[in-house]
Parts: sequence; structure tokens; C-alpha cells
Amino acid sequence: MYSALLLTVALASAAAWETVPSPEQYVEAPDFYQYLHAPSHHRQTRQLHGNTFFNSDGSSGFGVSAPFGTSQKNTFSAIGGANFDAASRLQSASYGVAMNNANGHGLSVTNTHIPDFGNQFKAAGYANLFRNQNHDVSVNGYFAKNRPQMPQIPSYNTVGAGLDYMFKNKVGASAAIAHTPYFDKTDYSLSGNANLFRNKGSSLDFNAGLSKSVSPFMSNSKWEPSTGFTFRKFF
Repeated sequence: MYSALLLTVALASAAAWETVPSPEQYVEAPDFYQYLHAPSHHRQTRQLHGNTFFNSDGSSGFGVSAPFGTSQKNTFSAIGGANFDAASRLQSASYGVAMNNANGHGLSVTNTHIPDFGNQFKAAGYANLFRNQNHDVSVNGYFAKNRPQMPQIPSYNTVGAGLDYMFKNKVGASAAIAHTPYFDKTDYSLSGNANLFRNKGSSLDFNAGLSKSVSPFMSNSKWEPSTGFTFRKFF
């Protein structure tokens, strides 16, 4: 009886893996993260600011931040944003609060709605390990509670962590890992970016990366390459 029960659970999980989209593919967190950490765009004044971005694959989005309080070294902000696919269909919409420290550390709590999937609550943090005029090294991590709108799929958790490096605010590299216990799925990613142009109001970057997902429910797992350009307009 127990063997049959375990088999039923495994088959249900496999079916869920095939039908439930990964929420991470719709949430472009690094775009807003990169804006907050670009030294030339730090602002301490109490005004709405953010950025819009356009990718070479046709997808786009925006992120905004509205500071509402400050202390000696910390800025507290309400944050929000949305991402769209190449056909301008909404892929995700987020809102939350964030705390950014002058030494390069921060925390955020957000809620994201993903059409045709459900909602995701995420608590995230980052910490700067080293910074001078040439080099910047930071780590980040997050915990996400995913709440699918399909009644047959329960809520499940995802945890992730990453390491980011930037040279002279021009060339960067990142490595990240995320694990979802419910699907026994682990995602790996390696990425790099090179800034081609930047002024006070806009920037153009070239991005390249490799990603791979590993799970017992996936028959084939290999590194998938990706490349593209991202144009950002700051306000």
C-alpha cells in the first residue's frame, strides 16, 4: 500500500512539473537589482525614481522605487515593477518594501502576481563583500513561497543564492543556484554582462549566460546558452 502511495505522489509531482511554469522565468529581479546597485544611480532624495528596460528578444519591463524614510546609513523604500513578453502581455507584477544600506547591504520583501500561475512571496537580501574603485563583489540570497492558483498543486518553497562580481562598473559576472524541494529541482546559472554605453539617463548592455535545471522528473539536463542586449532608461 505504501509503495502504491509513493508511486502516486511521484507521478503527481511529475505531472505538476510538466504543467506548472517556474515563476522565476517571469520575475526579472536582476533588472531592478542592477539599478539599485549601480553607483551612478544611487539617490538619497525623497522622490520616485526607477528604470524601464527593453531586451533584444522583445521583452520589456520597469522598476520603481519611492523612498519614504532614512536613517544615518539606511534608506527605506516602497518598490514595484512589472515585466512583459514580446507581445506586451503581462508576465509579472510586483510590489513590496526594501532597505538599502550605504555600505552596500540590503533587504527586501515583495509579493509578485504571475498570470496563469498564481502569486509568489519573496524575502531577499544582499551583502557587499568587497568594493574599491575597480572591483565590486557581492552575495545575495532569497526565500520564496510560491502559491499556484491551481487547487491540485500545493504551495511550495524555493531558496536561492548567488555571487556577483563587477569590474569598474563595466564588466560583470554572476553565478547562482536555486532549489525547489517539492519538485526536487535545482537550477544553476552562469552569466556575464558588458556595458557598451552609459550616461546619466540610459545604458546599453550585452548579456550572455548558461543555465541548467536538474530534476529526477527531467529526462535530459544540459546547459542552455542565451545571449541578448538590454537597453535601460533611468528616471
